[in-house]
Amino acid sequence: MYVSMKGMLQRANEGNYAVMAINCFNLETARAVIDAAQELRAPIIIDLLQEHLDTHLGSRFLTKPIIKMAEEASVEVAINLDHGQDVAVVKQCLADGFSSVMMDASSSPYEENVAITKEMVKFAEVYNASVEAEVGSIGAVTGDNYTNQAMYTDPKVAIDFAKRTGIDALAISYGSSHGDYPAGFTPAFQFDIVREIKAATNMPLVLHGGSGCGAENIQKSVQLGINKINVGSDFMKAQTTKVKELLQEKPAISFVDLIHETIQAGKEVVQYYILLSGSNGKSL
Repeated sequence: MYVSMKGMLQRANEGNYAVMAINCFNLETARAVIDAAQELRAPIIIDLLQEHLDTHLGSRFLTKPIIKMAEEASVEVAINLDHGQDVAVVKQCLADGFSSVMMDASSSPYEENVAITKEMVKFAEVYNASVEAEVGSIGAVTGDNYTNQAMYTDPKVAIDFAKRTGIDALAISYGSSHGDYPAGFTPAFQFDIVREIKAATNMPLVLHGGSGCGAENIQKSVQLGINKINVGSDFMKAQTTKVKELLQEKPAISFVDLIHETIQAGKEVVQYYILLSGSNGKSL
């Protein structure tokens, strides 16, 4: 079932659980995510990052086959453009068939972020697609550019932003960072930010950089009102680790078998997060 994020996140909001959004960049990674969701009867979101579309496979090559997978799936599947920072690219992805997009103008001055996002919400209505946006800024482990206090979402600004733009989901910054954390490191979350924004908006909230945040942080986030959790690094790291193991154990393994086994490794990570988010058994 190919759908937008809007309905699945509304039900997650009402049911107090979160839907997993997994970063994919080719058909094999999308297949792993959809298979994992089907086995656990969970709604799922395929996140396609603008950067990956720019450097790996463009939307015009990737979108249609994944839509076909989604249409034939036994659970709800949305395709969402992750961190769409170029307005033209976001619009093209909607024209190509994306059911959801993230219009990320968070690096722009606040009023410009509001104006760009509001306009994209109107544009997406033509395609019956949902729109996610961001207030605050998520850092990156790469280069030790972790999220710092100045980058955290100001609840009052987030509340104003949600009311003025009409978005379907709001990504907020309260302690996570993109990428792989060092071994043994768990970020400290400022849950009061989630609590205040949720109480005022009662809308689906999004955690970006979910990889490596720790089970306790994720479970408490869901309890307080996070309804979409983005995971990319843990999913891809599991597949990279599997490739290394297989090449060491079976140097003569065929490329086909190698890729097939990485799909299983990816599925296991997706299912771990589905269970953690409470979305198992929640698909229509």
